[in-house]
Amino acid sequence: MTATLAEGLRGVLAEALGDPGLEVEGVVRLSGGASRETWSFDARRSDGSVEQLILRRDPPGAPKGGMGIEAAVITAAAGAGVPVPRLVAASDETAALGSAFIVVERIEGETIPRRVLREPALAAARRVLAEQCGQILAALHSVPPEAVPGLQSPDQLEQYRQVLDGLGQPSPAFELAFRWLGSNRPPPTGEAIVHGDFRNGNLLIGPDGVRAVLDWELVHLGDPMEDLGWLCVKSWRFGVDRPVGGFGTYEQLISGYEAGGGRKVDRDALRWWEVLGNLKWGIMCMMQASAHLSGALRSVELAAIGRRVCEVEWDLLDLIPGDSGPDVSPSPGPGPLDAAATRGLHGAPSAAELAQALHEFLDGDVRTSTEGRVSFHARVAANVAAMIERELILGPAQAEAHRAALEGLGVADDRRLAQGIRTGAIEGPELRRVLRATVRAKLEVANPRWLEPPRPPGD
Repeated sequence: MTATLAEGLRGVLAEALGDPGLEVEGVVRLSGGASRETWSFDARRSDGSVEQLILRRDPPGAPKGGMGIEAAVITAAAGAGVPVPRLVAASDETAALGSAFIVVERIEGETIPRRVLREPALAAARRVLAEQCGQILAALHSVPPEAVPGLQSPDQLEQYRQVLDGLGQPSPAFELAFRWLGSNRPPPTGEAIVHGDFRNGNLLIGPDGVRAVLDWELVHLGDPMEDLGWLCVKSWRFGVDRPVGGFGTYEQLISGYEAGGGRKVDRDALRWWEVLGNLKWGIMCMMQASAHLSGALRSVELAAIGRRVCEVEWDLLDLIPGDSGPDVSPSPGPGPLDAAATRGLHGAPSAAELAQALHEFLDGDVRTSTEGRVSFHARVAANVAAMIERELILGPAQAEAHRAALEGLGVADDRRLAQGIRTGAIEGPELRRVLRATVRAKLEVANPRWLEPPRPPGD
């Protein structure tokens, strides 16, 4: 596969760079990138000079047209002063590389959020990142929408309502969020070109701060506050106690945005877009898991992302005003390390103990003896094995408690509860208490660390 891809790239770049003798070397697929493939490679010119490049390629069956629009947006954003990689080639046609693609220069820097938030070498950058992000977004939002023909302007709330309904996965917590968002929508602040995925993880960071904004595949027309609110989604903080990407404050972001020429920021509007951003990410997690479950794109990473939905449900219950009462106690049942308690007909080791052994193997032998994408997926698979272990231990008692809670609300299942919330037939403090207990139980299996207090920043 790598040799075929290298040959295709050679043809694409020989034409784009005007060098028939160009050669492609060092093609390596990078880890991450759940929705698109990302490859690193070098293009060696006939004179011996080397271009360090990145290829992003659509998965099979992706809608046509996105790469051309993305290339046009990158060009327009660069003209407005947004730091972006230099565009080398792009095409919506599939003949050359098997799918639509975009090739840009490779810039040195860090994109892995946990390193961005903790590496001592980036301590000075962290102090200015939030303000820089505000200035960059102000520059992007200054680009006239007509500069990039073909951009869509969806109603974000309605779009994701339709997506959730199409997935057929009821989420009572998401229904509560939709109800609050529909009742509290702020006036629009205008229309602009919106990046759509501007967050920690899509920013290339060096000691000097933001060197490039990456991954423009979700670009569209919309309210500029969408980009600011998305940057504040809790999932992009990676456990650090700072609301803007884990590296800054609301005040720093807003100051940079307004000083950079952006519109005046209304804090209530920003809060609304932050809530919607959390909800969107939760539905995106469902979408990615659905791609795996349908067989369209089998991936342990996509499967694991489906279990991140409960993180977003928990965050939304914290964000949406309302009385949830005192925090609920952990679910009853054996402790998370008491895998022996699940032994039954099949004896030792129990299914939970087997999952524990699998987790140790993947996180130890496999992850430490591999690198790049395989090492990353070994870590994901180890987390999945740990999830299975916790569910085998805690699941039966959790399921019984959940059944009793639904019965207390007068419904038989989550689908009927979600429908009752949507219509307004079910509301009040008892509903919030049940939702919080339900989501906590899911987190105890999927990611208990999400229940811990956020950590202080790395600097």
